[in-house]
Amino acid sequence: MIRRSKKLVVAASDSKRKRDAEMSPIKRVDLKILGLLLGLALIPAVRVLSQQPRVVEVIADKDEHFKIPGQKKQVLTLKANELILLRITARKGSEFDKVDNAVHSFSVKGWKDQGWHLRLKEGLNEFKLVVPDDPGEHLVECLVKCGPEHDDMNMKLIVTP
Repeated sequence: MIRRSKKLVVAASDSKRKRDAEMSPIKRVDLKILGLLLGLALIPAVRVLSQQPRVVEVIADKDEHFKIPGQKKQVLTLKANELILLRITARKGSEFDKVDNAVHSFSVKGWKDQGWHLRLKEGLNEFKLVVPDDPGEHLVECLVKCGPEHDDMNMKLIVTP
């Protein structure tokens, strides 16, 4: 059992009071504002992570094309800061990466550092992602040499505010 002497507890509380007294009122306000701003900055992240993800289905097909089931135009439209469950069915083409057995990839150029460079194995691949706050048109590309039409394996992705 650890016993603290009353003198030690009093000294610790006196030291805190002395430090608080020495801190100027401006510094105290600055610290409170900083704490408030940090808290406000976390609200969008907490809100995004607490929502249920929207399921987005894509096929990375063996004919070296991305396809969206039920759509004639292969354009993916997402909302900025939206949480999605990207469900990609990858079908092996005539070529694949023999190092890690990736048959395709799903990559958005400016977003690789945000988790949007995905190596796809044959079959169902699922990824939980947050859509970057980067409205406009973007290009999804396959960066794995997957067959003779690999250079044409891309798709438009539109982010709305």
